[in-house]
Amino acid sequence: MIFDIAIFLEKIFSPGKNETLTIMIDLPRDKENDSAEWEERRQMAADWLEKISSISDKWGLKVNPLVTYKATYNHNARLPNKCMVGSKEMKTREVIKKSTIILSMPEYSATAPLYAYSRSLKKLRVGSMPGAQRFMENSGLAADYGKIADKCNSLISILKNAVGAEVLFSSGHQCYFDLTKNKFYGDDGMLHPKTGGTEKSTSNLPAGEVYTVPNEEPGSLTRGKLPFSEGNEKGVFIINENKIIEVQGDSPETAELRNKMEEDPGWCNIAEFAIGVNDKAEVTGNILQDEKAGFHWAFGLSEHLGGITGEDKFNSPENVTHRDFVYAKDNEIECSLLEIIFPDNSRKILIRAGELTI
Repeated sequence: MIFDIAIFLEKIFSPGKNETLTIMIDLPRDKENDSAEWEERRQMAADWLEKISSISDKWGLKVNPLVTYKATYNHNARLPNKCMVGSKEMKTREVIKKSTIILSMPEYSATAPLYAYSRSLKKLRVGSMPGAQRFMENSGLAADYGKIADKCNSLISILKNAVGAEVLFSSGHQCYFDLTKNKFYGDDGMLHPKTGGTEKSTSNLPAGEVYTVPNEEPGSLTRGKLPFSEGNEKGVFIINENKIIEVQGDSPETAELRNKMEEDPGWCNIAEFAIGVNDKAEVTGNILQDEKAGFHWAFGLSEHLGGITGEDKFNSPENVTHRDFVYAKDNEIECSLLEIIFPDNSRKILIRAGELTI
């Protein structure tokens, strides 16, 4: 399968005349923090920019030079005030305000801050691709987005009446998610020009998931144990009232998570409940694509997903984060069973042995 950037842009953004496209990447602050994957992504962004620039006349599209900024080193933290547009320094806010299409391809996710911009800028659409890698061009990015939209709609029609979900993991742990307070949304990747409002403003590409924010209010029934892999070790989050109240595990990575959560209560919020529906998404250990293959949840920031936990719930803007944990088939820990629960206490199985049943 050969990736065609023109078809991709047409399907996702449907560009029009007088639009401005910007590709944004972050840069490591020193060589010690760099990696082969990060370097590959920077080259991937440069290649995409070159190809898009060569065909931009097809749509009458203006294409900015590559936009770079210093990495935040925290997923979904506030973007730096300054960036480089090619060799010219500019205010990041001004570059974003003058763009109508943004492809964000950083090491550290900028989904939340870019979503905030897209809420106030009528014409801006954002394709957020933190951690993107070339292999995705022939897997998740090459999916049939029409089919993904159909799957999202079918899943939402089932989930919209749910009051809760019970998840059993291959590790034997269980968790109940309180789904009584928020709507379900489908991220089908379609970011065609907006006719008004804030609909279809941002998508994580490769796309393909249905998500909601569990009940975050005091007394939430979200509770149980959420297992995770961190480094080469496994740990468990203990959940009560939609908060992480304990981090169990002995590894240095687990200890670091425990310290972060003790220091900043914003990290303890259960921020997302989601199910991936992209049948081309291969599980490789890359969360951006893995999460489109099955069940996942996240802690931290939820405001950009329709929740109530915003930047003000963290001790400082530098601490803001939204971090996903994935349990698709072939992950180290899988979702063995996911049942949704309706007001009459009836149940429906949506995932069995890591695979979607609908």
